[in-house]
Amino acid sequence: MVEFVFSPEQQDLRTGVREFLAKRSDEATVRRLMETDAGYDPATWAGLGGELGVLGLAVPEALGGADGTLVDQAVVAEEFGAALLPGPVLGTVGLAVPALVAVGEDVSEFVEGTRTAALAVPDRAGRFDPALVTVTESGGALTGEVRHVVDGSADVLVVAARTADGVGLFAVQDAARTPLSTLDQTRRQATVRFDATPARLLAADAGPAVAHAFRVGAALLAAEQVGGAQRLLDLTVAYAGTRLQFGRPIGSFQAVKHRCADMLVLVEHARSTAYHAAWALDDASDDPDLAVSIAQATCSEAYQRVALDTVQLHGGIGFTWEHATQLYVKRAVTDAALLGSATEHREHIAAAVLDTAVSNGALVVATG
Repeated sequence: MVEFVFSPEQQDLRTGVREFLAKRSDEATVRRLMETDAGYDPATWAGLGGELGVLGLAVPEALGGADGTLVDQAVVAEEFGAALLPGPVLGTVGLAVPALVAVGEDVSEFVEGTRTAALAVPDRAGRFDPALVTVTESGGALTGEVRHVVDGSADVLVVAARTADGVGLFAVQDAARTPLSTLDQTRRQATVRFDATPARLLAADAGPAVAHAFRVGAALLAAEQVGGAQRLLDLTVAYAGTRLQFGRPIGSFQAVKHRCADMLVLVEHARSTAYHAAWALDDASDDPDLAVSIAQATCSEAYQRVALDTVQLHGGIGFTWEHATQLYVKRAVTDAALLGSATEHREHIAAAVLDTAVSNGALVVATG
């Protein structure tokens, strides 16, 4: 067996991104940006693209990227999730850029952080379903509406629309955006409306590009969830070592030790599935759809479970507005509803593994 380990370059990448975010996306900054109209700091976003160059690690060099791997991008996504980075992480890096790359578009401006993009395509449990597309195209213009677009206020929208020949993929810059009030204020959503809005055709068949974008987005979202869960575990262990009860740290009590150990198992299990999904999309030697569904089903539940355990182990302070935990709880709950719930992804897994299973003889039962 070959054990997966991060390369020295990937470890340096993680350290560099973590140090950058410690200065530019600390809790006070996140809370401040939550209250702004944009919801993020364009200067920080440009720094991630131009200074660090981490917004297009998995993009081919010919299209403006760093020609790295999706595992490299997942390392960065994990750090983004740990810092609760406000900004178009999922909309631009996770969804729109992979869709544009799939149709051969140059994405330099998005990779450099000078512009943002979002994918305005409805999904069914994280999968592309042409039947859900209601936006129509006529004479090079789009008409219709797409709800719950992640980072929908982006500069460029990548939209699926019905044409005379099927469902095409278009790029739009001018559209009416209505911001939505959501539980997680660090990840914005919007309803996008088109009223004979000019659009540029990217691909006559949107299916392959959108399906690829949903897979990549789900894998990077899983990595983000791992980062958030790891940060909560770190906060909880630190708190258990300093919070005194009956004259001793609560971390010395067996019940608290067991709970922290369970949280560690959840985080490490989630991390394994998230990076396996990223690897499967790169390597193509494993079923990418199955790997992504396993990651999403595992990471969504792990993040929520760790978040709620963190609240409980922090006691009365854990559920207050002043404590950072509530920000992560809201992110965990919201993330679990994006690109398919854990239950829906288990249905995908069952369909891929069980519904197509073929009997190869009698079951072998251990006798002792």
